[in-house]
Amino acid sequence: MAGNGSLFDLSGRVAVVTGGNRGIGHAMALGLARAGASVAVLARNAEQNQLVLAELKAIGKPALALPLDVTDRPALAPAVAEVERTLGGIDILVNNAGIVALSGGVLNETADVWDKTIETHLNASFLLSQLVAKSMVKRKSGGKIINLASMYSIFGSGLVPSYSAAKGAIVQLTKSLAIELAPYNIQVNAIAPGWIETDMTAAVRSSPMNDEIMARTPAKRWGKSDEIIGATVFLASRGADFITGATLPVDGGYSVY
Repeated sequence: MAGNGSLFDLSGRVAVVTGGNRGIGHAMALGLARAGASVAVLARNAEQNQLVLAELKAIGKPALALPLDVTDRPALAPAVAEVERTLGGIDILVNNAGIVALSGGVLNETADVWDKTIETHLNASFLLSQLVAKSMVKRKSGGKIINLASMYSIFGSGLVPSYSAAKGAIVQLTKSLAIELAPYNIQVNAIAPGWIETDMTAAVRSSPMNDEIMARTPAKRWGKSDEIIGATVFLASRGADFITGATLPVDGGYSVY
């Protein structure tokens, strides 16, 4: 039997991280590479993609960065095919790409904002999971799918209804995929970050909401993007082979209350 130290070694694995060129996705991509995986980043900004590609290559593992808007449905299958041609069959999919629009609530949010948010978070996660899972099943390789949930998967928000709805649905999608794919040795789980310091949350950190967040967070601080890496590597590894359909909060205790 292999020692425990090998449980979290991702050598020989191929991982895809959507939105992996900044924030939490960037941290996860680098963390997976440091754990031994070959990593493909799929994200919109070509310039940022090249920066993270250089970082991935410096780690010493094969890497790829492709410009991709996950709401561009016809582009999804070619992107997956390009990853598999270049790096090999995909073993780990991280559905991280996301947007948020502080619309102010249902009375103010436009249908376009609603549609774009649902398409980016929920529809893209479903479609990419479907594509990658079909490949995993065909190859009989097993695999890991990790979706990005949120505190708003649990708690509603009067300010970002589309984001809350999408993230709530991500948890249910995760459970449904986990049930269907378990017989194929594919585990599907979600990570629910708490309040993490990223460009996306910069406005919140300088708003009156910050005091409310700090009062509710037992750790009494914001999290760092790198603090999502441990959960990501764990769920992507052999150490999580008997865990599926779960949503793991990484939130400094915010969801305890």
